[in-house]
Amino acid sequence: MATHWKWNAVCLALPMLLAGPAQAIGLWQAYEAALQHDPTYQSARYESEAGKEYKALGRANLLPTLSASLSQSKNRADYTIHSERGGDSTSHPQYTSRSNSLSLRQPLLNMEGWARYRQGQAQTELSDAQFISRQHELMLRVLSAYLDILFAQDQVALMVAQRDTFAEHRKMNEKMFSKGEGTRTEMLETQAKLDVAEAQLIEARDNLANNKAVLSGIVGSNVQAVDELGKDFRLRPLQPNTFDAWRDLALSNNPELKAQEKAVEIAYQEIRRNKAGHLPRLDLVASLSKNQSETLSTSNQDSTVRSIGVQLNIPLYSGGYVNASSNQAVANHQKAKADLNVRSDRVMQEIRKQFNLATSSAGKIEAVQKAVESSRLLIQATQQSIKGGLRINLDLLNARQQYYSNLRDLAQAKYNYLQAWTRLRAAAGVLSAEDMRAISAYFSEKR
Repeated sequence: MATHWKWNAVCLALPMLLAGPAQAIGLWQAYEAALQHDPTYQSARYESEAGKEYKALGRANLLPTLSASLSQSKNRADYTIHSERGGDSTSHPQYTSRSNSLSLRQPLLNMEGWARYRQGQAQTELSDAQFISRQHELMLRVLSAYLDILFAQDQVALMVAQRDTFAEHRKMNEKMFSKGEGTRTEMLETQAKLDVAEAQLIEARDNLANNKAVLSGIVGSNVQAVDELGKDFRLRPLQPNTFDAWRDLALSNNPELKAQEKAVEIAYQEIRRNKAGHLPRLDLVASLSKNQSETLSTSNQDSTVRSIGVQLNIPLYSGGYVNASSNQAVANHQKAKADLNVRSDRVMQEIRKQFNLATSSAGKIEAVQKAVESSRLLIQATQQSIKGGLRINLDLLNARQQYYSNLRDLAQAKYNYLQAWTRLRAAAGVLSAEDMRAISAYFSEKR
């Protein structure tokens, strides 16, 4: 019995022993998982599927409609014959009526239906453009959440270095105080700084956990670690390399602008649809009907009627509805055009902002890299000075804190460049999955 229990315990523990540390997720893996699990993207995907039907719904207004009617009823009549001589006679005949009909209506002239057809086309194209925009948003959200985790990790490393600096400083204060060379005030000041550093470290770790939770919600699984930036970091050349070229790309490809342009078209067709309320409608009408004992006078008689012709409907007055709805549609059309101008201005501002960030990143990264190298050399010099008795451990800790701070700033400069490059392509409407794969190559597994 004891042997059996021990064997079960080993079996239960074995998977945990083999699992090892949590495996880091790469950017491309995160993006692929987000395509399958992100609830916001899934909502957009179903919305896009629904939007594709607008075209068919609009086309239905120009296509024929076919309907069938089948009916059967049992009848009992009171049939009275009046005689001039008096003595009316009444009978109660019973019979079964059957009526079957097939009707066809094909619009020949229907301006409202034509406007609805054009609206349906524009609505489907608007839905397609919105879905492309949602795809770009997903890529940006995945990248942003991924980089937030990396920056939070850098922040934790800096806070640890800062805490260690103040902890070493406290030890020195205590040592000097015990020798009568320090003051209690210095000890309290250092302790206060250490307490603040501890609080900042806790806050940084909480922020890291929160950022991991954000990415976990996007990818649909628990994220414990992510791949870090590789050592070989090279800036990708901007193609095209001028703002005017990126602006032209955005005007031609930005999905938000395309969606708003379709919104303008939809509003224009709404004007035509409402004004069509004053226009005549011409339909081709055909029917086939078969009747058995349709009425009392035709009981025991069968009839088949075939008809084909045209039907013209001319609206005369609708209580002012057509004028009011047309005026409302005109106002909405003007609003849609104004919204297009607003959206265009925002896109141009985003293009300018991200283009400037992407082009200036090279200088920023180079400057911070020099600061990192300088702080690294300072650490080496401080270590040599400590050996010679010219410096103390606190000086080394301060140098290391500055080094971690510069490393964080360098990482942030690189993160900002990656985001600017990606956001620029998104604003221009040319961001693709291949771009995400190219960005993911910047990251490698933890070493």
